[in-house]
Amino acid sequence: MRITELRKKVGKTDLYIEDLKIESGMIHGLVGPNGCGKTTLLKLIMGITEPDSGTVDLEGLEPTDITMMSQRPYLMHANVYDNIVYPLKIMGEKIDVKKIDELLERVGLLDIKDQYAGSLSSGERQKLSFLRAIVFKPKMILMDETLSNLDQESEALFKEMILERHREDGSTWLIVSHQWDEMNDLFDRVHHMEKGRIVEK
Repeated sequence: MRITELRKKVGKTDLYIEDLKIESGMIHGLVGPNGCGKTTLLKLIMGITEPDSGTVDLEGLEPTDITMMSQRPYLMHANVYDNIVYPLKIMGEKIDVKKIDELLERVGLLDIKDQYAGSLSSGERQKLSFLRAIVFKPKMILMDETLSNLDQESEALFKEMILERHREDGSTWLIVSHQWDEMNDLFDRVHHMEKGRIVEK
């Protein structure tokens, strides 16, 4: 993915990315203080927000190849299980119930898979959002502070699962975080943002 001359003004945030290459098959970190434009950049990549100018070249990726996990995930008005399998249904892929249950068990959601998703705690919502994002094996995964509401044990588990998936399919990850010290060991490459710009460190 190549981002060139990308500009977007949102409130006090004036985002301008002159030239940024997100190399495929790597785990990228996008770090910086709150309000520096990290979430805005992800929304521009996903096409949720239109840029004022500039381009995001997906370099052959289709929109269905990319998924995004937000800090406050949107959940369907359905139970936990139906939320997870929804991407598989809309893409016409076979649902392996056993594998879904294994994923649920691994993150501690198996016992509540029939529970209404809207009743979950913030940490449980993030776990559900994570599973829903990886279950259909997208080529690029964008994460917007998705690990921020997890306890240390759950955070360690999700780092492990990210690395496992990355090794299995060579997927590209762009992970937004302001917790540089806690996340640095996960990243192959780090992009620092300040005041809407990518800066060298």
